[in-house]
Amino acid sequence: MKPQSHKLSEDDLDRLIEMAWEDRTPFDAIEAQFGLPESVVIKLMREHLKPASWRRWRARVQGRSTKHAALSAGVGQRFKSDQQRSVTHNRISKR
Repeated sequence: MKPQSHKLSEDDLDRLIEMAWEDRTPFDAIEAQFGLPESVVIKLMREHLKPASWRRWRARVQGRSTKHAALSAGVGQRFKSDQQRSVTHNRISKR
């Protein structure tokens, strides 16, 4: 493993890589949690992934609307029915 200029524990680094792989986790959420902008996340991924994994991840993430908040325009928001609460608190469904 290459030395890093950013002070991240092994657990934090594992979590950061996991979040970067997730399709629905935007780079803004990673920046909010770890304080690292997208460019630094990309560099860290390049340092810690195998070359083939890096190319696969980069091709997958590049231009993906769910990873970039500016491109998503509400893609991350999910529909919730007005009846959801009544279904959630239904005792019959919890037997």
